[in-house]
Amino acid sequence: MTNLQGSWVAMPTPFTEDDKIDYQGFDTLIQRQIKYGTSQLFVLGSAGEVTLLTQEEKQDIVREVIKMTKGKIPVFFSASAMTTDQSVEFAKFCEKEGADGVIFTVPPYVLIPQTAAYIHLNTCMSAVDIPCGIYNNPSRLGVQIMPETIKKLSDNHSNFVVDKEAMPSVEQLVQVQRLCGDKIKIMCCDYPKYSIVIPTLAVGGTGTANIGGNIIPEEAASYSRPWTNMEIVEDCRRDYFKWFPLLQKLYDFSNPIVIKAALNILGLPGGHLRKPYQAYGGNRLAELETMMGEMGVIDKYGMK
Repeated sequence: MTNLQGSWVAMPTPFTEDDKIDYQGFDTLIQRQIKYGTSQLFVLGSAGEVTLLTQEEKQDIVREVIKMTKGKIPVFFSASAMTTDQSVEFAKFCEKEGADGVIFTVPPYVLIPQTAAYIHLNTCMSAVDIPCGIYNNPSRLGVQIMPETIKKLSDNHSNFVVDKEAMPSVEQLVQVQRLCGDKIKIMCCDYPKYSIVIPTLAVGGTGTANIGGNIIPEEAASYSRPWTNMEIVEDCRRDYFKWFPLLQKLYDFSNPIVIKAALNILGLPGGHLRKPYQAYGGNRLAELETMMGEMGVIDKYGMK
């Protein structure tokens, strides 16, 4: 469960028409990921509209998703919160319910220095025994977790197993890999404007923490494999370059706006977006559907 590699898909949260959590839809999406070779799932991240869920909804999602996935596919849940105490409380809840792991971030908006970031993450990791990781996303959170901080956390915590990177810095990837070695698995986002998928795998990262796998799960699983031989390297380049235009389209707006639109095009339970998000429509939606049709995504994955 701690050997994180390959495609780690960040799941959206499907809603019913009356704005409840669509657990049948959740199960449909999860079983699809298992079918097409996804290695692990990430739930309650930004793609899951986590800031628009109540605490009770988040707890219910943890309980129900664990029932759907236990023994079938590893699932990590985000324990990000506005305060250290809230992060610790939710992480402990996830551990008690049987989660495979949790992910921590620095709290958003507070713009803390590295010393405070270390204390926050150190406190969170000390609170649980299950595998845990960090999500390093300064564009959303305002603070970069520096490689030296990651190294210090790695030295202190045997349960710290993965660094989920989302920033346009190959130096960050190199330094984390150089300082932490194989102890910390580096997995990166698939945001095309950063384009760090190939650099991550090249420096020794083990896969991608992606949203593209929601739409093309089998393809994402293929180009997210760790580079253990030249055949995999060549396959990765070919497949990643092929699907790069679709990834660009899926990131047309912040997650999960386009992801849910693409799932709905396929007849899958993406559901609606909670306000203040606006639905993806008009010419952009038509262009997305055309691209998915021309690239064979609808023929392969469409349920209609």
